[in-house]
Amino acid sequence: MAAYGLLGEHLGHSFSPQIHAMLCGYEYKLYEQERENLPAFLADCGLDGMNVTIPYKKEVMPHCVWLSDAVKRIGSTNTLVKHEDGWHAYNTDYFGFRLMVESTGVDPAGKKAVILGSGGAMLAVRTALEDMGAGEIIVVSRSGENNYDNLHLHADAQIVVNATPVGMYPDVGKAAASLDSFPNCKAAFDIVYNPARTAFLMQAEEKGIVCRSGLYMLVAQAHRAAELFTGTEIPKERIEEILRVLQNQTHNIILVGMPGSGKSSVGKALAELTGKTFVDADEKLYETYGMSAGDMINSHGEDYFRKHETEVLAELGKQSGLIIATGGGCVTREENYKHLHQNGEIFWLKRSLEKLPTEGRPLSQRGSLEAMLEKRAPMYQRFSDYVIDNDSGSVEDTARAILEALK
Repeated sequence: MAAYGLLGEHLGHSFSPQIHAMLCGYEYKLYEQERENLPAFLADCGLDGMNVTIPYKKEVMPHCVWLSDAVKRIGSTNTLVKHEDGWHAYNTDYFGFRLMVESTGVDPAGKKAVILGSGGAMLAVRTALEDMGAGEIIVVSRSGENNYDNLHLHADAQIVVNATPVGMYPDVGKAAASLDSFPNCKAAFDIVYNPARTAFLMQAEEKGIVCRSGLYMLVAQAHRAAELFTGTEIPKERIEEILRVLQNQTHNIILVGMPGSGKSSVGKALAELTGKTFVDADEKLYETYGMSAGDMINSHGEDYFRKHETEVLAELGKQSGLIIATGGGCVTREENYKHLHQNGEIFWLKRSLEKLPTEGRPLSQRGSLEAMLEKRAPMYQRFSDYVIDNDSGSVEDTARAILEALK
């Protein structure tokens, strides 16, 4: 039986085995190798093909007997296929990026493009843009002729690509550059896929710019690698199918709404239905600081509580595959939106005021619920990707409505 895998130095968690299993079902394993073991591994691994990642995309090339034109132009490889005469080298990152761009309907032909970052990832991106007919292509580096201090020279760029690791988990919330520097930008692409929405992509979303994350590129390059491994054509529709599976598995489901609107109950039901881990943000606050939300508010004031609540949400928002029930007032701090939205979809649970309990809820007891809702409703609307009625039916009915909306 044919065997394949991913070669790298430090691989950690990788989606590759799961992606290849969904593509073709063949054996695909991770192979961490030290640099000094590389020649022996390539000679005796017994694999029929492999993907190659950092830091070996250039180092494996001398061990190959044939290089594709793309590999020669780009100067690196990420896919090797074993033939009778030895290893043949390809670059499927090139195809992955091309397919990612094509999936948005954006045509780079004649358009000015800016690539943020001059590392290895840039090479495949630049070559793909060249072959798609892009006009002027500018590569921005920290110290080159085109750098982060003179981005104003390229304000006319219509396509911007983040080819740096800036914003990648766990160092989230940062962007290599602000899209404010590119007022004519019509499309933004990020090779980073964790978090699902980097700070760079959230800028694009806010500006209404067409954008896509690196998860599409990851699946698309694996699709092309699988075709090379097996010598068969695989329908491109499989890319979107696998992408949806990965998104359903990894994206968080975040519940916001008035205190007592059923976020915890619905969250636990969602966890039962999906197998994801349920986290109550208020309970996490207590675990972290040894004080409940109510005790914090009563002892130190609401501002003190909100500051620590944001710290908890920032940590939870970095993670993937969670069901998160938030406190009713988390929407009062705008920074919480980015923490929560970066890895998930946000649902506003709406419930009639007369059905909202107030016992044990200091803020609900201090004033009228009507006034609280009037103030917060625009904030819930601003945060939410979906609005779900939790007034009628069972908790399970509401949970299923959320899952149906995600389809």
